[in-house]
Amino acid sequence: MLDQLIKALAELEEDQVLEIVRKELAGGTQALAILQACQQGMTEVGDRFEKKEYFVSDLMMSGEIFKQVGVILEPGLQSATQVSAGAVVIGTVQGDIHDIGKDIVVNMLKSANLDVTDLGVDVPPAQFVDALKETNASVLGMSGLLTLAFDSMKETVGLIEEAGLRDKVRIMIGGGPVDGGVCRVVGADNWGADAQAAVRLAKDWLDIGAQG
Repeated sequence: MLDQLIKALAELEEDQVLEIVRKELAGGTQALAILQACQQGMTEVGDRFEKKEYFVSDLMMSGEIFKQVGVILEPGLQSATQVSAGAVVIGTVQGDIHDIGKDIVVNMLKSANLDVTDLGVDVPPAQFVDALKETNASVLGMSGLLTLAFDSMKETVGLIEEAGLRDKVRIMIGGGPVDGGVCRVVGADNWGADAQAAVRLAKDWLDIGAQG
């Protein structure tokens, strides 16, 4: 049945996904096993997006389905032990309130078993620094859809350096106008053209950190 769950999520069959999740729980399947199956389904969604078989709207839909699954599984997951693959802080920078792209990235990161602290939108540079200190996260994601967001990104990177955290944190940025040139100007380590690219960056960095 879990194979059916993976397929249903990959096909964005919302009603079927929720029905299978509830049946599996009622039948005694561990919440963690169900979650892991859903994570595999989300990985398939990401792969289809990369192949241009799916679009941003499909990523948004998969994220909403995954969130609903999380609500259903939450009581069972509280007593389960799932080792996080790493911690990430993310937010839309000060001066920008766009959150659709950020929210997609957050959902994809969570589905990849990462511990995500989402600071929301219009986030001041100091709040990013405080969150990095509190969570001890080694990856920071900053989103911005407006060109004026670049100054906020650069200021945040500068503040992270002043706080003595720059050599401990890898920084990625994303958003409609972001490219390699913007990445260099603001002082980030890399940039992601879409949610899947952001997830790949975060996982690669965290894997390197775990090995080193």
